[in-house]
Amino acid sequence: MSAPPLTETQILDALRRIQDPDLHRDIVSLDFIKDLKVEDGSVAFTIELTTPACPVKAQMEAQAKEFVGALPGVKEVDVTMSARVTRGRAATDKQSISGVRNIIAVASGKGGVGKSTVAVNLAMALAESGARVGLMDSDIYGPSIPLMMNVSGSPTAGAGNRMVPMENYGVKLMSIGFMTPGDDSPVIWRGPMVMQAVTQFLYNVEWGELDYLIVDMPPGTGDAVLTLVQKVPLSGAVIVTTPQDIALIDAKKGLMMFTKVETPILGIVENMSSFVCPHCGERTEIFSSGGGRKMSEKYEVPLLGEIPLDPEIREWGDQGKPIVIAKPESPVAEAFRTFASAVAARVSVVNIGTGTADRPASGSYIPLKVG
Repeated sequence: MSAPPLTETQILDALRRIQDPDLHRDIVSLDFIKDLKVEDGSVAFTIELTTPACPVKAQMEAQAKEFVGALPGVKEVDVTMSARVTRGRAATDKQSISGVRNIIAVASGKGGVGKSTVAVNLAMALAESGARVGLMDSDIYGPSIPLMMNVSGSPTAGAGNRMVPMENYGVKLMSIGFMTPGDDSPVIWRGPMVMQAVTQFLYNVEWGELDYLIVDMPPGTGDAVLTLVQKVPLSGAVIVTTPQDIALIDAKKGLMMFTKVETPILGIVENMSSFVCPHCGERTEIFSSGGGRKMSEKYEVPLLGEIPLDPEIREWGDQGKPIVIAKPESPVAEAFRTFASAVAARVSVVNIGTGTADRPASGSYIPLKVG
């Protein structure tokens, strides 16, 4: 007597054993399984994740092959991995950017913490994973993106007189540095002009279809920052700090500001976390240690990463090559990739938790604890 034919229900039941570690649900109920086909013992399907930067993509693929392959009658399992990035929240009082699925602010309460370096390498790591990424420099008085991304020249006018962003390393770019003379002339503008420039970068640029628009914020909570949080529905903010107490004090102010304007805090990243001697391997806590972790625990927000202090970050940045592509095998490049995966995962959690993603909601989004 021949065995009963293999059914789609059996396959889906096997796949329910695979849990998304961030969304805390199985991949079937999350509607990750697409194009399921069963024929003569051959099974084929696609697992569509919420981001190409998913840190457990390879693990999910291996589990899917193992669990389905163990079913009676299965001879072959063909798994295709893909991603469709979730869309950020909408807001009735804010104007979204056409084609841009998520806007992520990279911010700090003070200068000198490596915020632009973090923003640049976050953008590069996300683009490297296969995401469509833009990087907007909203620091009008001290733009650094042109140098760090090795781009010069001025944007051209496209359809409807909208600016065509510059591009390098697969990332679309916009900065006031592309529009000022290359003679180190300072930008001396009052607040209204700064706000107008930021608005132009948001809505008068042909960003096209982007999964993530990373916004490198100026330090503090001035005009450019307020313009951004008031005008666009941010998917969330990443707070950059260094371990020492003085940096943590200012980082807390940035965190409080975003929370007061009801912007989700994706988490904290501790830059310049420690220095590992390239000769002896000894770790030195130059700026103390553990400050970012303590802050994340106090305010109940994730610690997204701890980026080591490495002179090569500065050296390659000055040459216009982010460390993620200049030294892709280095520990610091891997730290940035891990951080980027954590950011992408948090965006998915926030989007699905608020029910604004192109997928079913998985529950209520819990406001962050501040105070």
